[in-house]
Amino acid sequence: MPGFHGTSGPGWIREPPVALLPMAPDRTSGDLPDLLRRYVRQETMDPLRSLGRFLGLGIAGSLMIGAGVVLVAVGALRLLQDWSALSGSWSWVPYLVVAMALSTIAVLAGKRISVSSSPGEGAGR
Repeated sequence: MPGFHGTSGPGWIREPPVALLPMAPDRTSGDLPDLLRRYVRQETMDPLRSLGRFLGLGIAGSLMIGAGVVLVAVGALRLLQDWSALSGSWSWVPYLVVAMALSTIAVLAGKRISVSSSPGEGAGR
């Protein structure tokens, strides 16, 4: 049984009630600054550090994707310019094709960003 020591029988020793147990010693005032320091670090510094990591990787990734899109667009432009059917008076067509492709990519990316940033709608995906 809880609260009793010893074996069964008349030799049982009952523990004192909780109110009679000695209280924990008072903490020194030096614990409060340490507690506040840990709390501030937990609630501000750690989330800011993870946010900084998230932003840093996001910016690096977007720069890499942007550079890749530019290189592919220049390659497509050069490929279309080398096509003999698009020479002379049709030399403007490769620029139009690449500009339309880049515009389409930008519109699709913009729609994707605006849909996923709506409050409450991005959680279900």
